[in-house]
Amino acid sequence: MRPKNLVFSLVVMGGMCALFSPLRSWSQEASSQRSAFAISSDKPALVEAPEPQNRSAAAGSASAALPPGPGTATHSSANGDISGTVIDTNGDIVPGATVELEEARAGIRQTQAANDNGFFEFKNLAGDDTYRVSVSANGFETWRSDPVMLAPGQFADVAGITMKVKNDAVSITVTASQEQIATEQVHVAEQQRVLGIIPNFYVVYDSKSAVPLTTKLKFQMAYKVSIDPVSILGAAALAGINQAGDRPDYQQGWKGYGQRFGAAYADSVSDIMIGGAILPSLLHQDPRYFYQGTGTIKSRTLHALANPFICKGDNGRNQVNFSSMGGDLISASISNAYYPDSNRGPSLVFTTFAINTAERELSSVIQEFVLRKLTPSAKR
Repeated sequence: MRPKNLVFSLVVMGGMCALFSPLRSWSQEASSQRSAFAISSDKPALVEAPEPQNRSAAAGSASAALPPGPGTATHSSANGDISGTVIDTNGDIVPGATVELEEARAGIRQTQAANDNGFFEFKNLAGDDTYRVSVSANGFETWRSDPVMLAPGQFADVAGITMKVKNDAVSITVTASQEQIATEQVHVAEQQRVLGIIPNFYVVYDSKSAVPLTTKLKFQMAYKVSIDPVSILGAAALAGINQAGDRPDYQQGWKGYGQRFGAAYADSVSDIMIGGAILPSLLHQDPRYFYQGTGTIKSRTLHALANPFICKGDNGRNQVNFSSMGGDLISASISNAYYPDSNRGPSLVFTTFAINTAERELSSVIQEFVLRKLTPSAKR
């Protein structure tokens, strides 16, 4: 509640109570190869020429041991294929990926695009050679295979082609609007209660992070303080004190007590609504007390004593606290409508204004040095 009301509640209650994805590792699997099927052609047997009759058996043996001549037929290498399927780390196919095949021996490169099923195939490749497959796609890191040794006639399937999304560690920044931040701060403030009982809503303990309140939030806070059971009990207790002191000049008895309770509650509600919601909304000022918490005792005391006269505007700058002073004056003026004739007039207005200002200064000093220690949610 606002500082003036908070002091009174403290006195009364003192008397009454005494809320993508981790990095995923992947490994290149060794290229699995299908069984090689060697394609060979049957080699016809060569018919040996008849030995000359004048050659000796030893000469014939030496001639048979020599390698075949240039005209002798030799075995030729068969061609093979290399294929594979491109998928991502989620097991989904990656159609249209660019696949490059590099031959180790000649350094020749071939390129093709994976089809709609992520499949590719390089045909008629020379056997007895080593190849390397590289796969790239938009938004993915380039994948490279281990060397693939292609045997003659082999159909090799390159397994483990798994594309990893670029920048796997994604940083997501969620930016809340100023209104959302203010709403959350008001929600926190509405949990603040001295000794866990007395409302302590109109104080900001984290002053550096505070944002301006919307008109809706200003009225919301004033309304919740006004209907809080502790505020109503405070007015009832004040009515009892005034009944004992026979002021204002109502009659005694239950009727007089009811009149004093109505006057006390009306004073409180009018002060809270005018000084804590209506004027702050019209003048774009913040009705809350901004806790300093650091510095010398003198600087903190001066900060607290200035609170009834200096406030923070919605633009973040210090301003003359017309909202608080105006709320006290207007509330005191309205009381002329329901106070007894003997208690009306300009003197009542300005006397009440002076008392309210003194109470607000005292409350601010207590707020700065004491109440945070007595407010459980503020200590947390």
